Order: sequence, then structure tokens, then C-alpha cells
Amino acid sequence: MDTRQLAVLVAVVDRSSFSVAADQLGVTQPAVSLAIQALEKRLGARLLDRSGRTVRPTEAGRTAYRHAQRVLAAEGDMLRALDDEDGAVGGPLVVGASSGPGERLLPVLLGAFRAEHPEVQVSLRVDDSGSIVELVADRQVELGVVGAERPQRSLLFEPFLRDEILLCLPPGHPAAGRTLSLEELRALPLVVQQEGSGVRAFVERELRLLGVRPRDLNVLAELGLTESTKAAVEGGLGACFASAVSVERELGDGRLVTASVRGLRTARLLYTVRLVNRPASRVLRAFLAFAADRLGERSPVSGEASAGLVRGGRVG
Repeated sequence: MDTRQLAVLVAVVDRSSFSVAADQLGVTQPAVSLAIQALEKRLGARLLDRSGRTVRPTEAGRTAYRHAQRVLAAEGDMLRALDDEDGAVGGPLVVGASSGPGERLLPVLLGAFRAEHPEVQVSLRVDDSGSIVELVADRQVELGVVGAERPQRSLLFEPFLRDEILLCLPPGHPAAGRTLSLEELRALPLVVQQEGSGVRAFVERELRLLGVRPRDLNVLAELGLTESTKAAVEGGLGACFASAVSVERELGDGRLVTASVRGLRTARLLYTVRLVNRPASRVLRAFLAFAADRLGERSPVSGEASAGLVRGGRVG
């Protein structure tokens, strides 16, 4: 099967337009139409619904689109493996991250890595942990960095970073700096992250071990991921649980303060996740070694004694 036709299908579905896909691919719109027609003839199914103002995949088209993504990713893996033989660190590095590490830590690490390897093209997607795991499974990103494991035989989870979950409050809150009982936690107004969040999954699991169910909590709002929950807490709506990686800046400048909960385990690991049967490219191997070095003692795979986020081009 011609992978160029598959690339055209993916571009049309992603852009919902023949003309925009043509611009993206650097070809004419008739060439895109002919490629889709040839692919539909080859597969014996109509792949796109052209009846509306925008192009939408049919049910068969959605199935073909998912498989096309995997085929194109496998082709990319093969080309990168061949490129690896020349010993150079270059090419695409596509990473997905949950919002905790994805909002600051990964952008800084990736920026510092690219400064050392200017031939690398970096791409970072940020979403909840569950969605990032799906992107890895669908071969849309080569590496995920997430806050929760999800056992699956096709996926490999490995420790990446030591982290802590903090109970964050607005300055001046009466619970600031205190150790709360479980009863006080049940009464505390909370803002939580959306389903699929690694922080939420971790906190709910640990609270269940203490006999506290999610429905026992005083949840005022579910507000997406880390940035929205932090903003709500700064605005005085309630308290939230957040990754220490994601609130270091707010704690440092006094926009947030913390409390603890008696008996609640807060230490956790962030994990990398990748496909078991997808060999790591040279650029990914180089990035993982670079990250372990820069993260120092915060990295479970590094014995070096430097900690903290990247400052001045270094984590220390």
C-alpha cells in the first residue's frame, strides 16, 4: 500500500479540509482528491463524507485513519533507525506529558536538550495522564511522561522523577501550614482535576486506603488540569491537590501555601511510558540520558546529587 495515500488521508482528517491538507503537504488539491479516490478504491470503502461544509471521516474512514497513523509511525521508526547508523543526534522528538511535568519541567528540559542538539525537532503535547498513555499506544507520541501507571502488556512504564503531591491553599487560609485530620479534609472545599489526571488518581487511591471515598469529599468544582485548578485556588474558590513539580513557582512567590493531611502518603513517582515493541530512537535515548543527568537526585535512575528544576540551563 502507498504510504503517501495514507499520509494524505491523515492530513485531510486532521484538517477537515482537502485544500488545507494540500497546503500542508505541498501538493495541489486535485492531487489530494486523486489520492483519496485511489485509496478508497483500494480499500473498497468510502472513507470521507464530503457532503457538509467540512470534510468528516466515515466509520470506515475513522478505522482507516487509526491504522494509517500506526503505519506512518512505523515507517518513521524505520527511517529513524536507519538514520541512527550515522551516529548523529537529530530528527524529531515527539513527547507527551501530563499537566504536572508538562507545564514547566518538560519544556525546560526539552529546550535545554535542543540547545545541545540543534538538529533535533522537538514537539510536546500536554494532556491528562490517561490521554497521554492513549497517544503512546496509538503511536502518536514516542514517549509519554505521566503521573500514573496503567498496566498494559504493550506499554513499558519506567520511573522518571520523584515527585510529591501537595495540598495547596490560598494565602491566609486558616488551614495553611497545619496538619489536617481526615474529618477536616472531608469538610474542606476542594477543586479537583478532571478524570484521567494522574494527581487525582493518586490522591483517590491513597485516600481509599485511609477509608475516605471520593464522594465523601467536599468537591466544589472539577476544573480540567493543573493550570485551571491552581487559578481557582489562587482566586479563593477552595483547595486543590497538585504536583510539587507544577506549583514550585507559585509556592516560591507566595501565591499558594500548603497544608498536610494526617496519614496521607504524598510521595510518588512520575513515569515515562513507551511502546514495548517500538525501539527507542537515538534522539530519544539521548534525551533520556540527558534528563537523568539534569534531574540529578530527583531522578530515580540517576545517582548524581543535584536537584531542582532547570535554572540557567541546568537542573540544580
